[in-house]
Amino acid sequence: MSFLAIKDVHHTYFTKASATTALSEITIQVEEGEFVSFLGPSGCGKTTLLSIIAGLIKPTQGTILLENKPLSGIKNQIGYMLQQDYLFPWKTIEENILLGLKLSKQLNDTTKLAALDLLKQMGLSGIEKQLPKQLSGGMRQRAALVRTLATEPKLLMLDEPFSALDYQTKLKLEDLVSKTLDTFGKTAILVTHDIGEAIAMSDRVVLFSPSPGRIHKVFEMPGELKQLSPFNARNHEAFSSIFQTIWKELDSLEPREE
Repeated sequence: MSFLAIKDVHHTYFTKASATTALSEITIQVEEGEFVSFLGPSGCGKTTLLSIIAGLIKPTQGTILLENKPLSGIKNQIGYMLQQDYLFPWKTIEENILLGLKLSKQLNDTTKLAALDLLKQMGLSGIEKQLPKQLSGGMRQRAALVRTLATEPKLLMLDEPFSALDYQTKLKLEDLVSKTLDTFGKTAILVTHDIGEAIAMSDRVVLFSPSPGRIHKVFEMPGELKQLSPFNARNHEAFSSIFQTIWKELDSLEPREE
């Protein structure tokens, strides 16, 4: 039994004038503790699939099971981290990171202490009473990750969470997120346009073809890369050849001009 089972998912967006199929015949399984990246050209349905897995959109067809249970019967099991941190600007960092616990009625002395301790582990000691505007972009994203992890979700969804950051901060945060997920044994799915990021962070990279989105190819990362931090994986001798392989496959999916 797979931790996450996506079975024959199709999705079509309907308007009064048209019907646009975003996803077709998506079947994939994700094991517990695995980190999987969704990669592909714009318009291949990556974010649509992420939204379906998160339960934000109901697919036109197909089923998604988390620990063999339908999403409709699951609460507080899926965490979402986005490109923007979406911290409330008028709330302190402490209030922001406890918000998920409060909304899910999980907030108590034990969970509050655990969230504040996680904030310290993220290198954010002493900023509990500060407002988001007083922090850098990277610090805000770390706080957003704490807020997401505080509710102890079984599955973490990452929708291009590093793309708005400068390159140095992005690399540091990739390492931090990867280490944190490993420490807590979390299962994660990352949507990204960055081939290098997908290779460095993932156990598997799923490449989608567009119009409608289908699984084109799945790349299993070699064991020697999986054991490294994302930063060190980028410097490994195997990284370049994997990058070139995925680049060529991705390039083959891009529409050609006549």
